[in-house]
Amino acid sequence: MVNFPAGELSPQEQLALARRQFFTSSASGLGLLALSWLLKQDGLLAEEAPSTLAPSGPKDQTGRSASPMAPRPPHFAPKAKACIFFLPEGAPSHLDLFDPKPKLNALHGQKLPESMTANVRFAFIQKETAVLLGSNRKFRPYGECGMELSDFLPHLGTCADDICLIRSMHTDAFNHHPAQLLLMTGVPRFGRPSLGAWLTYGLGSESENLPGYVVLTAGRGGSGGVSNWTSGFLPSSYQGVLFRDRGDPVLNLASPPGVTPALQGRTLQAISQLNRQHLAAVPDPEIASRIASYELAFRMQAAAPELVDLSQETQATLDMYGCDRPEPTDVGGRGSGPNVFKQFARNCLLARRLVERGVRFVTLVHASWDHHSNLDEELGYCARMADQPLAALIKDLKQRGLLDSTLLVFAGEFGRTPLGENRKGRENETRLGRDHHPFAFSVWLAGGGFRGGLVYGKTDDIGWSVVENPVHIHDLHATILHQFGFDHRRLAVKYKGLNVRLTDQGGRVVHDLIT
Repeated sequence: MVNFPAGELSPQEQLALARRQFFTSSASGLGLLALSWLLKQDGLLAEEAPSTLAPSGPKDQTGRSASPMAPRPPHFAPKAKACIFFLPEGAPSHLDLFDPKPKLNALHGQKLPESMTANVRFAFIQKETAVLLGSNRKFRPYGECGMELSDFLPHLGTCADDICLIRSMHTDAFNHHPAQLLLMTGVPRFGRPSLGAWLTYGLGSESENLPGYVVLTAGRGGSGGVSNWTSGFLPSSYQGVLFRDRGDPVLNLASPPGVTPALQGRTLQAISQLNRQHLAAVPDPEIASRIASYELAFRMQAAAPELVDLSQETQATLDMYGCDRPEPTDVGGRGSGPNVFKQFARNCLLARRLVERGVRFVTLVHASWDHHSNLDEELGYCARMADQPLAALIKDLKQRGLLDSTLLVFAGEFGRTPLGENRKGRENETRLGRDHHPFAFSVWLAGGGFRGGLVYGKTDDIGWSVVENPVHIHDLHATILHQFGFDHRRLAVKYKGLNVRLTDQGGRVVHDLIT
């Protein structure tokens, strides 16, 4: 409804003007909608989510919202300025990587008391015949701190004194997609912003020529997909932008033949002027996001190819990450694929190059660590793939003076059961795996003001339950936000009448984890 001052226009004039304004704004909106759809098809604009969010953040001198990615100060002085978050989709086994359980090995093949499983839901395990599955892994202490890690992680072991290992994580969801949404967005439902979106929303980005939030994947896609790096109801500028590690980082980023930079610049300027006029009339933050996306895509045409050109790196650096490692031929299954070893190593190196260039948040994704069978071979593949590049990333950031201000996170969506999986139809399976387990698992962090060489929390003798210093996913979120200078209770957005935040379902800062 359009309101007019009484006495200035007749009812007929008011009706005519209202109709003209409706069709003008509708046509403009449909044109922008079509334009944004074409941009998305070309990979130049992140997927949008419906939003009723009012313009927020800094204003320019005209009173309009400034660039969505303009750097902004947090609530207090931060320890961390950038985050690299590795999501091993599918959930790695804490019992075979991070949390040694000699008692579990001693009880191998025995049943659990019925009281322990009576009220527990499993994804596939049949309770009546399930028995405990010991681990074949050998653990040994590493570093001055004596952190015990699996023989699958020899390179990471050399970084033990820089790692903060939490063995007492727990979550609320036991299936992959809800648990990944909880890990990445704080709730096991669609539509909420991811951790990376919240941080880029709160802090903006220091990179002028690259997105503030970048996603790099290796191997096949995981079950969560784009919902793990969505902007939710925040403007689409804060959504993760999926990059490729070879060729054009973003598909169709280069101009078509015959379109010169000068012509493209003039076209962009004209579109920007139209969008700014519309923004002045309709204060929708998505219009500001479109303007910023156009301009960023233009600048990325030079910056993005330079980013993925690893010829600037020394051979010693490439070797440290394992960028030329051959793909193993002795194992396949979940997580494997053509050149996954090289792909993941390059992604870890690209993550360092991204944070060097001011990118705020990088998500590394690899799937799948969902080892319901053939545990030793398939988890061994995934661990070998990740161990060397992640250790190299820690060391590389440290030698460049970036580790203190860059937070690395290794976090799956839940743990794995001490029980061997005996799903229906696989009763005679000899190469067993483990089912989904939300009650206890391990996460590690390095840099960003987290305490290196710390092993925090404890699980029981078989790794079933947390018995000391429990840390929920919400607590992890609150603590990460704290390291970026935010009071997690104050980083909130008005949405549909509610004050919504990453931790509105709970959460506390775990001060024992941080310096």
